[in-house]
Amino acid sequence: QVQLVESGGGLVQAGGSLRLSCAASGRTFSINAMGWYRQAPGKQREFVATIRWSGGSTYYADSVKGRFTISRDNAKNTVFLQMNSLKAEDTAVYYCAVRQGTQTYDYWGQGTQVTVSS
Repeated sequence: QVQLVESGGGLVQAGGSLRLSCAASGRTFSINAMGWYRQAPGKQREFVATIRWSGGSTYYADSVKGRFTISRDNAKNTVFLQMNSLKAEDTAVYYCAVRQGTQTYDYWGQGTQVTVSS
């Protein structure tokens, strides 16, 4: 089992920045990648960004490319999402997730609310 705790959400004006954190505990040696997803009201959960635990390669959704940066601290088993130039459409609950294999995410955090006011 891997436990995830997100933090850093909040209310910010359009154009502002927020930094989300997600700390993993438990069987962290099994982590292959960590990612961020988000779910806006009335919409399906969508992919935001992912980072490989070994090597650090990253991948982003087109909607956040150039504005968001995912990074990790392997020693602290923590992943970050730096969000700049925030837009109202970035408003959502942001979830951190762990992938042990190569396909699906196996563990999810409880989510943290990000609200961008226009």
